[in-house]
Amino acid sequence: MEISLEGKVALVTGVGPNIGSGIALALSKYGAKVACNDVSESAIKACIARIERNGGEAMAAPGDVTDEAAVQGYIGDVLKRWGRIDILVNNAALLGGKGLLDESAADFERAVRVSSLGYFLNTKHVGRAMAERAIKGSIVCISSSNGWSGTAGIIAYAFHKGGVNNFVRAAAMDLAPYGIRVNTFTPTAPNPDNPELLAERAKAGLGPGGVLTTGRPGGGLGGPTGDEPWRRPSRWTGQRAPMVPMGTTGTPTDIGHAVAWLCSDYARLITGTDLVVDGGARAKNFAYSPAEPADLAGPLPLIVLDETPPQ
Repeated sequence: MEISLEGKVALVTGVGPNIGSGIALALSKYGAKVACNDVSESAIKACIARIERNGGEAMAAPGDVTDEAAVQGYIGDVLKRWGRIDILVNNAALLGGKGLLDESAADFERAVRVSSLGYFLNTKHVGRAMAERAIKGSIVCISSSNGWSGTAGIIAYAFHKGGVNNFVRAAAMDLAPYGIRVNTFTPTAPNPDNPELLAERAKAGLGPGGVLTTGRPGGGLGGPTGDEPWRRPSRWTGQRAPMVPMGTTGTPTDIGHAVAWLCSDYARLITGTDLVVDGGARAKNFAYSPAEPADLAGPLPLIVLDETPPQ
């Protein structure tokens, strides 16, 4: 089975250097033309450059996903250039934050707004564009393991990712009469494999693993807590990979392969559901711990999409 997205046009929101860039690259490698959205001009330029150096075609679609006029504007730009949109991947979100006892109302509201209103506006207006043109398209909303299970230290992120899951089921029912499919895709904290991002992390003395930070107060998952004398630890901070049955949560390239398949014609009857790529993390009972890392067989070798030499 060869996945082909030839002739299709994709819009990916939030094309930062980790998951968003990985999905955009994968859609391109499988044949789609890709419109790259973000509020960061540098993130868009880096994603387009990555797609183009790997032989793909891309365009910029800058704009705030919570601004309806901006959303309609960049969707209109894509339609003017390529005449259609077959695939939408809602990925824009604010990672990180703080726990229930420490998160501010303003930061909670902003994080929830980006994901909830952003996913709604893009799904609405891309859905309309698809329906008007009789395009039986695919819409994928990126969820998270944090949207399916309780996680300390990221109350806003857990709230809006949980909301995404039922939004997709409802949207799938609304768009089913038009042949448009809507699904969630659930990763869990992948290890970055973007060569440029890895080079930046290496310069900062960081390895490839670990949860990335993206501009939220408090940094990545589980921001700082208060210093009151009654405080207790909010979350375990040990190594993550040994807790995952397959020994790894994978990379954005793993996510990209699966999203590309979900957007292909092979997945024509899949709608209103969730596809999980997390090395078995969500399926695991909390009381189960896999073997030591050295004793795990691990997954098959990664099918690489970005051939950029290490810097």
